[in-house]
Amino acid sequence: MKEATTGALRPVYLVLGEERWLVDRVVSAIREATAKGGIAGFNEDKFTAGDAPIESILGAARMLPMMGPRRFVLVRGVDRWEKKDDSDDGDGEEERAGAGGKRGVSKQLSPLDALAEYAKAPSPSAVLVLVAPKLHGQRRLVTTAKKGDFLVACEPLNRRALPGFITTMARDKGNPIASDVAEQLAELAGPELGYVVDAIERLSLYVGPKQPITEDAIAQVVIRVRQSTVWELIDALGRRRLDRALAALADAYDPRDGGLRLLGAVSWSVRQMVKFESALAAGASQAEAAQRAGVAPFKANDVAQSVRQLPKGALAGWMRMLAETDLALKSSRRPAQAVLETMLIEMCSR
Repeated sequence: MKEATTGALRPVYLVLGEERWLVDRVVSAIREATAKGGIAGFNEDKFTAGDAPIESILGAARMLPMMGPRRFVLVRGVDRWEKKDDSDDGDGEEERAGAGGKRGVSKQLSPLDALAEYAKAPSPSAVLVLVAPKLHGQRRLVTTAKKGDFLVACEPLNRRALPGFITTMARDKGNPIASDVAEQLAELAGPELGYVVDAIERLSLYVGPKQPITEDAIAQVVIRVRQSTVWELIDALGRRRLDRALAALADAYDPRDGGLRLLGAVSWSVRQMVKFESALAAGASQAEAAQRAGVAPFKANDVAQSVRQLPKGALAGWMRMLAETDLALKSSRRPAQAVLETMLIEMCSR
C-alpha cells in the first residue's frame, strides 16, 4: 500500500491470503497507481488462471503500453494451477515415462514455474499482479517472491487484533469508540473484515459526524437485540430459569442472520464473565476485575452476582456449548432457533 501511494511499484506482486477485503484493497491500490499518467483502463488485462493459457498472460505482461507508462496485468485464481495431489518439491520439473520404459525429465515449465522464471527478468513497463488464497510454501514462485520481496500477505486478522483494527477504522471515520464497545463489535461483526468495515460505515452514518459509536448504536444497526437483553438472558441461565431464557431468546431472535449475531452477543458476554471470574480468582477487586473484563462499572455488581451464583466450571462448559452451537448454526440443517433453544436447555441443565 505504501509503494502504491508513492508510485514506486514493483514489476510483479504475488498477493496471497484469504482475507478478501485486504486483497481487494491491495489490488485496487496497485491498479490505480499503475494507471497514473495514462488513460484509465486502456493498458489493462485481467485473467483467471486456467481459463487463459500462461503464454497469453506472459505475452500481455511483455506487451508495450500505449499512451501510458505501464501496463496492469491481473491474474486471479493462481492456485488453480496447483493440483491438490501434486507432490512436486517446487523445482518445476516432472518425471515422465520415456521410450523403452525409462523415465525422462520434462523440460516444459508448469504455469507457476513459468511465472517464477518471468519474475527473474520481468518487463519494466508492466505490473503483473498474481492473486491466490494460498500456495504451497515450497513452490518456486513463492520462494522467489519471498527472496525478491514481492510477496504480499493478506491473511485474516487475528481475533485479538480485531478490536484495534475497529478502533482505528472508526477513528479514521471521525467516530471514537470505547475499547469495550470495539470488543463487542469484533465479536458480533468479525472475523471477516468486509463485514466489519461495512458495519463501521453504517454505524458512522447512524451516529453522525464526530459522535461516538456506542453500544446502543450497535444494537440498532448491527444486531436487533440490546446488550441489556443479553444480560437478562445470561441472568436467566445463571438462575436456571429456562422459561425466562427461552422468552428472552424469542424476543431477541432475528431470522435474517440465522441466530449468529445473537450467539455472538451471548458469547461476548460470557467471555466477559470468564475474564471477570479469572481476575477475581487472581486477587483483583471487583472494580479491577470489571476493568480487565471490559465490563461497564454500573454492571460490575450484576456480573459479580451472576458469576458467584454459577457452579464451579460452569462458564467453561458454557464456552464449549457456545462453540458447538456456532458450528451447528453453520452446518446443521435444523432450524436456527431450534439449535439455540437446545443450547439454552443444555446450559440450564448443566
